[in-house]
Amino acid sequence: MAVLGTVYVVGIGPGDREHLTLEAESVLKKSEVIVGYTLYVDLIRRYFPDKVWITSGMMQEETRCRMALLEAAKGKIVSMISSGDSGVYGMAGLMLSLGTAYPEVAIEIIPGITSALSGGAMLGAPLGHDFAVISLSDLLTPWERIEKRLRLAGEADFAIAIYNPSSRKRKEYLKRACDILLLSKAPETICGIVRNIAREGAESRILTLRELRDTEVDMLTTVFVGNSETRIIDGRMVTPRGYPL
Repeated sequence: MAVLGTVYVVGIGPGDREHLTLEAESVLKKSEVIVGYTLYVDLIRRYFPDKVWITSGMMQEETRCRMALLEAAKGKIVSMISSGDSGVYGMAGLMLSLGTAYPEVAIEIIPGITSALSGGAMLGAPLGHDFAVISLSDLLTPWERIEKRLRLAGEADFAIAIYNPSSRKRKEYLKRACDILLLSKAPETICGIVRNIAREGAESRILTLRELRDTEVDMLTTVFVGNSETRIIDGRMVTPRGYPL
């Protein structure tokens, strides 16, 4: 079957233009329609004012994907945006799954800078060695599985980037995660938190795992937990790879 249109699944990074890759910006410029979650659309709409924008709210990911595919099936160039990277807790997997029903639509994945990287840069170099990325959201993943992943990552002495650490309905989840990590990590383990990465009001803080346990965060925060060798160097969080210092 001949291809009629294309959906680009685009990671837009944290939302400021400086963190938008050249490839992502090029794709967005040539797109006729841009589809996304309302919050993410609001981050970049001003950079591309001449586009047709289609938005929807949280928990409507499948609806957004189908809207993008339907527009592309009309012969249009469409971008579906995700914050950070399109394949890291983004829309790429769902789009590829749903796209099998639209053989006339080409789907291309455009990577972006995920918050483990942009947030890590604000703190220093917290992910300089082996690391794990774990989301505390149990909307799509059972909490029991999240607990197991936290426990095993802690036992393996990974540095850990934690996404979706808290929300109005999950205020105690980060504390519960820290309690699990404290079973294998020392209370003095160096940790960091970053909020509003590369946006107005961006802030970061370095603290210990003991202190992190009693710290309130929100969904705009990414949490970093160091490994046993993570240290503070000139006020920056650094997980060394093994180079002599």
